[in-house]
Formats: sequence, C-alpha cells, structure tokens
Amino acid sequence: MIEYLCEKKMSASELIQIMLAPGIMISACGLLLLGMNNKYSLVVNRIRLLKEERRKTKHEAQGNEKYHSSVDLQIKKLFYRIALIRNAVFSYSVAVAFFILTSLLIGFNNIGFSDSFNAMVITSFLIGMIFLLTGVLFAATEVWKGYKIVKIEIEDLS
Repeated sequence: MIEYLCEKKMSASELIQIMLAPGIMISACGLLLLGMNNKYSLVVNRIRLLKEERRKTKHEAQGNEKYHSSVDLQIKKLFYRIALIRNAVFSYSVAVAFFILTSLLIGFNNIGFSDSFNAMVITSFLIGMIFLLTGVLFAATEVWKGYKIVKIEIEDLS
C-alpha cells in the first residue's frame, strides 16, 4: 500500500489523512495512559493510608500482630502494583513516541526525501504496537495483583 501511495502524487489533504492514521493509535494510548495515571494515584493514596494506619496502630495492644502483618503484606503487594503501573505507563509512552515517529516518517516519505522510509514507516509502527501490547500486559498483570490484595483484605475480615 505504501508503494502505491509513493508512486502516486498525493494532495496535501491525502497526505495529512495518511499521516493521521497513527493518530488513532496515539489517541488509544492516551486513553490508556489516563486510566493508568488514575490507577497510579489511587494505589499511591492507598499505600499512604495503610502506612498511616500502621503507624497509628504500632503502639497499640500487642494482639494486633496478625493485623500488622496483613497491612505490611498489602503495602508490599501495592508497591509491586506501582511498579507494574510504572512499566505500563512507560510502555504506552514509548508506543506514542513510535506512532508519532511513524506519522513523521510517512510525511517525509511522501514529500520526496527517500523511498527508503517505507521500511522505517512499517518498522516504527510495529515497534509502537509491540510497546502497546507490552503495556497492556503490564496493565492486565496489575489488575490481577489488585484482585489478590482485595482478597487479602477480605480474608482478614473472617
């Protein structure tokens, strides 16, 4: 398809339309980043609340060892979740960078820089998709870990 587009002289509006195709992926990554940033804030706040709760109950009766160990375990698991969220955000951000690069390469390719950009266009788009998939996998793992933390809390109520 890219070869066909290069052989044909395109109007400015056609070129802009083709360059904006990766924009759909940029928008998708933006939505995913927004959700991850929200999760990040919630997990950080939860860690802070648990730390504060742990400090307040530290000097109370010694019968709270089970509760304290549960809180410590939750904090440890929440810290692991923060790392997963960080990795997802990083992957989505790199994906956006590659989709922007794809759009630029399409533009350079079509204004006559060189036909050698064809392979670079496809490669940069595929690398962006790989980073997007990586981010999704980190996000899915984070959701699974979040479920396990809730399970710990529920078991403490029993």
